[in-house]
Amino acid sequence: MTTLPATTFGSEAAQRLTLSRMHAPTLHTLPAAVAANTARVRSATSARIMAVVKADGYGHGAVTVARAAVAAGAEWLGVTDAVDGAALRAAGLDVPILAWLNPAGVDAAQAVADRIDIAVGSLDELRQLVADAAGVTAPVRVHLHMDTGMTRGGVPLDDWAELLRTARAARGRIEVVGVMGHLPRADEADPAANAPAVLRMRQARDAVLRAGFGPLIVHLAATSGALTDPSTHFDLVRVGAGLVGIDPSETVELQGASRLTASVVHSSVVAAGTPVGYGGAFVTERETRLAVIGVGYADGIPRELLPGAAVAIDGVWCAIVGRVSMDQIVVDTGDATVPRGATAVVFGPEGGAVPSIREWARWADSIPHTIVTGIGARVQRGIA
Repeated sequence: MTTLPATTFGSEAAQRLTLSRMHAPTLHTLPAAVAANTARVRSATSARIMAVVKADGYGHGAVTVARAAVAAGAEWLGVTDAVDGAALRAAGLDVPILAWLNPAGVDAAQAVADRIDIAVGSLDELRQLVADAAGVTAPVRVHLHMDTGMTRGGVPLDDWAELLRTARAARGRIEVVGVMGHLPRADEADPAANAPAVLRMRQARDAVLRAGFGPLIVHLAATSGALTDPSTHFDLVRVGAGLVGIDPSETVELQGASRLTASVVHSSVVAAGTPVGYGGAFVTERETRLAVIGVGYADGIPRELLPGAAVAIDGVWCAIVGRVSMDQIVVDTGDATVPRGATAVVFGPEGGAVPSIREWARWADSIPHTIVTGIGARVQRGIA
């Protein structure tokens, strides 16, 4: 159970909250925090930085995050799908881009036109890409993806020789420019846990060089590896969650890059013994004041929360009571009646003054990534 800060939300604070216009639930992205996090990674490595902006920049806006990261020194961008890369190009971003999953397949001609590198994680993927690249005006730039222990995509070591034979035969249609892998245990922040993946990455690199390809861009580490283990860095590190303030290893303090706010839509005074929300799962123990906030599980608020989950109103943490509804949550404001239109901060980067995404992840028994990527489409987006 999370203990709320010892601040008392009393009458003086309530008087400062004047009736105001309602505002839609809004997720504000903080480019300055993205830039600071990029700089923090830069201080930990001499490798180039790829800013990974998949899942719409971890829910923060892919273009906004990409621009901030590139301005702070990131030299590459990474996306899930080449279509996402095309959107970055349309927004004017000119640095190299890699797309490494492509669940809808790859339009080889469009990838060349958009100058997007394509990662290949199986023999079938490579063969299909080679077939699709027939007649394309320039070769598709390819990064060969080694399965370095994740067993979640990537070419197993036993298939590597056949992969390279296929790639050699396809010269002119494809150009092998990179080798990549993933660290399955980087979150442990233990170089010994990363050592098997590092060894496989070296084996893959050496095999590709022996096959006559090169020069190569070799990349293995994501945020945790970039921050904690230099042996994993090779030529390039891929930083995604770290851009928006999430270090999965929880060893490095990064700056939260977003703030979610919503309006109070209703307030009331209730007696002791009053049930709150569906099923009356919470019952008040004393006379208190309740405020209804206009966000719910349709907006990304986790429906199942541990006790202690809260929002901040005027700098004071107010516990969520009762079940989370589709469109609203209820919070206990104690002795203070909060006026309609007052702003509640669901999460933010203010260092304890408001709940953080890490605290929300604990309350939801999840990880911070699910909190920020789960914010719903009807929540407005802004830049602060």
